[in-house]
Amino acid sequence: MTRYIVVSIASGVLFGILDGLINANPLAQRLYAVYKPIARASVNFLAGIVIDLVYGFVLAGVFLLLHQSLPGQSGLVKGLSFALLAWFFRVVMSVASSWMMFEVPARALLYTLVAGLGEMLILGVVYGLALTPTV
Repeated sequence: MTRYIVVSIASGVLFGILDGLINANPLAQRLYAVYKPIARASVNFLAGIVIDLVYGFVLAGVFLLLHQSLPGQSGLVKGLSFALLAWFFRVVMSVASSWMMFEVPARALLYTLVAGLGEMLILGVVYGLALTPTV
């Protein structure tokens, strides 16, 4: 249980750092300028931290629940498998919805797909190497 809590907190912090790197860099700022008319003027930093920590706990818990069902023998392969699942359900579906509902340039959607894949792969590796279910 202690390992789960530590990994969940660490992955939540990592989530926040990666989100910052992915969304605040100059390339992302140019690509995401299309959202400027509907974007908030400022970000609620505390709410962002809480949300990322909750994501860390939820994703770590889901990884543990799915661990036996994930393909592969090693934790690393299981973590990568989980990352692809999380990427599909978190990023790909969001990008598909944005593509259908909004006038967003394809480059921005592609950036979101690639950056989201990188983020999920990093988190999946963390979960795969650090978490194993206890029986």
